Amino acid sequence: MHLPISSRLVVQTLTVLLVFGALSAFVGSALAIAFNGAGIPQEYLATSPFTTYVVPGLILGLVVGGTQLAAAIALLTRQGSALLLSAVAGFGMLIWIFVELVMIKQYSWLQTAYFVLGGLELIFVLALLGIIPALVECR
Repeated sequence: MHLPISSRLVVQTLTVLLVFGALSAFVGSALAIAFNGAGIPQEYLATSPFTTYVVPGLILGLVVGGTQLAAAIALLTRQGSALLLSAVAGFGMLIWIFVELVMIKQYSWLQTAYFVLGGLELIFVLALLGIIPALVECR
């Protein structure tokens, strides 16, 4: 997979975003499971199907963190599926935040930050696919 310099910069930036997303999902997952929400009030779960933070923590770590990590590894190893995995990871992050907001009916600035993270991942995927060509220099 030979990419122009600007495309490489987009790939590197996307990889950094995915690694950050994976690491923060794994940390959030570990805290949610080990400390039952790590200080997040239990009352937030009242409008959700969960009684503890264990299952949401597992979903956060395995699904959100797992897809972020898989996409980052695919980009680093130049796999043909890298952009597909990156899109899945970006959508996964957006879906996670959307469902979280719907279920717990509470807002934190972190939700905006992670929603932006997922959105940026998708924008970079679209740029690398040539759908947003202004972001990537084509030679």
